[in-house]
Amino acid sequence: MQIIKLHHPVDHTKLTTEPVVLAMGFFDGVHAGHREVLTTARAKAAELGVKFSVLTYNQHPSIVFKQHTRPIRYLTTLNRKLALFEELGVEIAYVADFTSALAQLTPLDFVNQYMVGLNAQAVVAGFDHTYGPKNVATMAQLPGFAAGRFEVIEVPEVRIDGFEGASTHARELVDHGEIEALNHLLTIPYQTSGVVVHGEARGREMGFPTLNIETTAGERLPAEGVYITTVNVNGVWYQGMGQIGHNITFGDHRPQTLEINLLDFKAEVYGEFVAVRWHKYLRGEVKFTGMPGLIEQLEQDERDTRTYFAQQQ
Repeated sequence: MQIIKLHHPVDHTKLTTEPVVLAMGFFDGVHAGHREVLTTARAKAAELGVKFSVLTYNQHPSIVFKQHTRPIRYLTTLNRKLALFEELGVEIAYVADFTSALAQLTPLDFVNQYMVGLNAQAVVAGFDHTYGPKNVATMAQLPGFAAGRFEVIEVPEVRIDGFEGASTHARELVDHGEIEALNHLLTIPYQTSGVVVHGEARGREMGFPTLNIETTAGERLPAEGVYITTVNVNGVWYQGMGQIGHNITFGDHRPQTLEINLLDFKAEVYGEFVAVRWHKYLRGEVKFTGMPGLIEQLEQDERDTRTYFAQQQ
């Protein structure tokens, strides 16, 4: 997949002149609704015999329009999003820097520069996609701006489990730890990443050594609790059980950590960049009176984890 970075104003003389079908959106999560847009665009590109391309953005547009008191956390970082695009057959990914200069374009100027200017033969987006002020830059109004220069394909709402397949709902599911519902919406297991760092080695002391993972900046972790996970270490996926929490058994006011015990895994992998897939919420974090109670619970968590994976076979 070719990745082309765009910064406004774009010098179109440096871009390819080949025709494309252009799927548009921020695509945070690349969930079922997004996949319908991408699948539709891919089919149209095949029909026309042109490249399947995507126009997305380096950061959430709200950064330009309002103050954020906390850092924005994404369902999919840009790198993860691009990897998913490639898996779905995207041939050209245009990544535009969302800046004030870009946001100030009129809808017609945006169409001229970022649709016609990218040689779109057809533009595909979800029913709620906008390319400027919401009252004047809707998908219903896009054919007027296109003026016959490209086909407009509006993808209708996709509903999953009675909810619109939208990033807002996906974020709510992550924040509440509703991983199985989230994975149904995403159509694949939710995934985060990070680097294995040193911890306090308490897990090893209890017979449950853990990978302490420093999460990649900008990623959205599930709610605190214990989960069934798989972890990719150096290209191999391992089954495990992970906890997001504060290790409250060992004291109050401790920092939040992500620790994952991999089943039947003993190697030291400090410094490795790993991917974590989240499969099921098991329980909340519990404060035990001492190690024996915690060890007993961890043994039950391991049994539950092994049973889960056995049932998936």
